Amino acid sequence: MRNQREHDVKALVSRQRACFETRVTLPLKWRQEQLRALEATARRHEEAILAALKADLSKSPEEAYLTEVGSIYGELKTALKHVKAWMEPRKGSAPLVIQPARAWQYAEPLGVTLIIAPWNYPYQLSLAPLIGALAAGCTAVLKPGEHAPATSRVLAKMLGEAFPPEVVSVVEGGVEESRALLDERWDLIFFTGGPQVGRTVAEAAARHLTPTILELGGKSPCIVDRSADLEVTARRIAWGKYVNAGQTCIAPDYVLIPSDLQERFAALVQKAVRSFYGDDASTSADYGRIVNARHFERVSALASHGNIAFGGERDAASRFFAPTVITDAPLTSPLMQEEIFGPLLPLVDCANVDDAIRFVRARPKPLALYTFARDAAVNERVLAETSSGGAVTNDVCVHFAAEGMPFGGVGESGLGGYHGQSSFDAFSHKKSVVKRPFILDMKLRYPPYTGKLDLFRRFL
Repeated sequence: MRNQREHDVKALVSRQRACFETRVTLPLKWRQEQLRALEATARRHEEAILAALKADLSKSPEEAYLTEVGSIYGELKTALKHVKAWMEPRKGSAPLVIQPARAWQYAEPLGVTLIIAPWNYPYQLSLAPLIGALAAGCTAVLKPGEHAPATSRVLAKMLGEAFPPEVVSVVEGGVEESRALLDERWDLIFFTGGPQVGRTVAEAAARHLTPTILELGGKSPCIVDRSADLEVTARRIAWGKYVNAGQTCIAPDYVLIPSDLQERFAALVQKAVRSFYGDDASTSADYGRIVNARHFERVSALASHGNIAFGGERDAASRFFAPTVITDAPLTSPLMQEEIFGPLLPLVDCANVDDAIRFVRARPKPLALYTFARDAAVNERVLAETSSGGAVTNDVCVHFAAEGMPFGGVGESGLGGYHGQSSFDAFSHKKSVVKRPFILDMKLRYPPYTGKLDLFRRFL
């Protein structure tokens, strides 16, 4: 079975490479046609996607549209509007010594690409990079997250209807399929997932010197200053933490807050949770579920560290885990060492912004950082003195939706970025081109160089 699987993958990659080598993907018209085909199939299958996200993660249609479906329509609209401009050569400058000359930067498609998507936002995080691949003139093989099987099936169906396999193919399955894909030579691997698997992807890519975009995760902190509006802060953090039952790569992972504010802050988070999901979140149509039994047990184990301020209710059969706030968790505990990826929000004693900055800087660079203060100078100081993939002041998660802004990590939280033109750039090689005529061949650059040092100093 494994040999057959590897043979099928090799044949698929060879077929896509043969298609790319025909140069059919280069023209603007081809790229626009693929983007329109993707939009058409997305709209035809919208109800099926909403149903699949409900089946996989218990997402309400409204939440699914807000966080996944609608953003894909936005990315497609942006790409179709701007792809022509993105493709145009960008003018550079040529120094005097090589004049007359014109310098340009050309964007050329990298080629045959692999997109490995996760399960937590299985639709949005599959199609957003695919939009970049098609806009850039690449072919793509998509490996959806196997823990969201209903969405994976719909993606395979809709993309199979919209594209020939030599342009876009979907390979469903688990670890063995991923290994077979990673054994092949690609022109780019775009991976979204955790740092541990990200290292495996990077190692596989290194064997072929394949460039990678790694969208990873980490522990994204919230820094709450004494000057913050505590009620608004609690409500915004609660929304970002508990949407999709906490299974969001940029969800707030923990809150650094003065100890004397913790009790009130926890009460305000609880108040916000009740306003979102009612007195019993298990009956709310807007509250999701943990993706599978293994992750449910993992989150349950993490919840055993520290004291539960509120929440903690759970049901293994339905994979419901209530929105939860935890205090006094040891900093050496798994809760404070691992990315939570669930509806647990630890509060960490932190007397002031100085301590908060030191705390963040002593740990791996996060995918996102959130700072809350009425005093803009406090927020600016946090931004200046910490490093993170992205950041938001006085809110959480919303930078993901900022149009025209690259989204990505830094250090252990990722490599590279995408969204809008950044998606096009991620799947493109920027080729520097200098164009010269045969006339006016300046002798300055040619040997012998004796006596030319003063001229070099003057003109170079």
